[in-house]
Amino acid sequence: MRAKKTVSKKKKVNVVVSERGRVYINATFNNTMVTVTNNTGDVVAWSSSGAKGFKGTRKSTPYAGGLAVEDAVKKAMEAGITMVDVFIKGPGPGRDSGLRSVRGAGLSIMSISDITPIPHNGPRAKKKRRV
Repeated sequence: MRAKKTVSKKKKVNVVVSERGRVYINATFNNTMVTVTNNTGDVVAWSSSGAKGFKGTRKSTPYAGGLAVEDAVKKAMEAGITMVDVFIKGPGPGRDSGLRSVRGAGLSIMSISDITPIPHNGPRAKKKRRV
């Protein structure tokens, strides 16, 4: 007979929230992931289009990305965030609709930054895709 292991659950850590925070929108071709943090970088709220119940190709639509951003922003507003800096990463379809959702939810946007990584002639690129 095997000995049973007891697993203890981690306590939820209370995050100190001021009225200013950051919204990170990671828009890939397959999904849109959103993270809202306070100024020190501790996560206050997060969401994604997959977490909102979308599957397959519907997950990679602007509508799904907008809903994901709206969900994360509402959670952050309940925690007490009112002003945000927005950081957008990636080429996906959730970029613009995500930014509109931040503005539409009632948060005041202090700055918008595009932090998409751009190679400055790094390693050799993959061969061109033939369809």
